[in-house]
Amino acid sequence: MSESRIPNPESRPSSPESRLRAAEERDIPAIVALVTSAYRGESSRVGWTTEADLLDGNRVDPELLRADILRPRSRVLLLEDQGRLLACAHVAEEDGAGYFGMFAVLPTAQGRGIGDRVLAEAERVAREDWGLEQMRMTVIDLRSELIAWYQRRGYVRTGVLKPFPYGDERFGRPRRDDLRFEVLEKALA
Repeated sequence: MSESRIPNPESRPSSPESRLRAAEERDIPAIVALVTSAYRGESSRVGWTTEADLLDGNRVDPELLRADILRPRSRVLLLEDQGRLLACAHVAEEDGAGYFGMFAVLPTAQGRGIGDRVLAEAERVAREDWGLEQMRMTVIDLRSELIAWYQRRGYVRTGVLKPFPYGDERFGRPRRDDLRFEVLEKALA
């Protein structure tokens, strides 16, 4: 990976018309397309978040996404600009803490501060709307550049590892046999 592809946290989205909102069921096809474009296949290689060398296939399951949109203490955030979906993320309460996942920014829009804005809103929801003091996430531990991005935003590596769901194609078809997740955490209070 080229260093120039790593987002600059000082840059911001170019349009003041961009807005954050909660997803609805009607947004599912657009969210699936966005998340897939950011992580899978050749289109994902335009951005820096690609997992194309690690996984093929799905990155998000539409039925699990529907459940996340509908369940209590769970919100799928969307950032749109002039009617175009630029980013999304899922924030929910799990085990007494916020959980952050399904984070995606359109590959051609990466590096403009969009991710920072969505992450900040997810943290605000967990902290202010739900009164949670900590945010957690899982990241494939081979993704050192992504982990470093989160560390610059206050997340710490816990050393807690979780297995990758091999055999469950709802989350992709692994191209390697050494995938696993590491839990990252950040205090919100």
